[in-house]
Amino acid sequence: MAIPQALSTRAQRAFMGTEGIVVIVMVAIVFGRVSDHVDLDLSRYKTIPCYLALFILAEIFEVFMAYDALRLRNIIQLVGLLLFHAALLVMAALQVHEAHSALVQNPGANWTVDYINGDGAGTLWQSVLPFLIVSPVVIGVSWLVMIFFVRELYHEFGWAIFHIVGANPAAKTMYQFYQVMICLLKFDFFAFIGVTMQLLIVVLQRNTAEFGLTVAAIPIVLVLLIGAGIAVQREIKWIMSIALVLMLAAESYFFKLVRFYEPSSREQYQTVRATLTTFTIIAFLLLFSTFAIGLRCFADFDKGLLKSKLHGQSYRPVGQPYKSSLFGGKKEEGAYGAGTPLGPRVSIE
Repeated sequence: MAIPQALSTRAQRAFMGTEGIVVIVMVAIVFGRVSDHVDLDLSRYKTIPCYLALFILAEIFEVFMAYDALRLRNIIQLVGLLLFHAALLVMAALQVHEAHSALVQNPGANWTVDYINGDGAGTLWQSVLPFLIVSPVVIGVSWLVMIFFVRELYHEFGWAIFHIVGANPAAKTMYQFYQVMICLLKFDFFAFIGVTMQLLIVVLQRNTAEFGLTVAAIPIVLVLLIGAGIAVQREIKWIMSIALVLMLAAESYFFKLVRFYEPSSREQYQTVRATLTTFTIIAFLLLFSTFAIGLRCFADFDKGLLKSKLHGQSYRPVGQPYKSSLFGGKKEEGAYGAGTPLGPRVSIE
């Protein structure tokens, strides 16, 4: 099976080979050690399986987004991935605090006094702490490496938009807003699924109305995101109008942020409050940004960009020999214009 073009350079292969496997292994070790000693069905310990599920989802999503950006040669999506990776770093750091809140109920006790609830030498907390610390360290180091490779890819992908929309500065700006919109919709999907998954795993009881409303919101939001993506790509005004209205309505979903701190309900969110608050605020800002960029894209409908949106994905990079001849480099054998040398002129006088 041939290696896809998106994996053909050293920078692209390195970008794909990030820290995902290492981080998932660290999280799985924490999950395994905790599950061996406590009942994860208890509400105070549910942050641990939630932690595992979130990072598995995040790493799979990141690999998909990286491959997708490389396939489309989309530098904007690669920059978005850098921001996403930074958010993962924050989430991994927050998890150290939340795991401590869940596991440590008897501060100062060592393993001889209280192995499960203590935080002294030899306790369960001390056995998982190194693995909790490794995750943000690995993510942080890989983030610095990713910055270097995204910079390299920026130069490699720099002329892709020029090939798609031409030299018109206005068309280039409109196409970049379109790329930002599509990128935001993808990150909206992850943020919404992340918040919903945490609520379903950690907090909500299956026999409550809030659980049913949360589950019912999943297909509605998925249809909204997919519909918005189709509308902005194909410039379907009526679908785009509905999507923009629903985005504003969906902002009301974040009333849950208030419940995290209300006296009547704050106790049930104790072990996941920091992560849930961070996720909810990020999701709110992402959706609001999507609405604002969506208005800008809507204003660009019927301005001659439709063909570039529909066929821009068919762009393939020009071969290296041809690029060398274009930019004045030494032409290689078989390159365009590298035919048989002309023979000497014959002058008739």
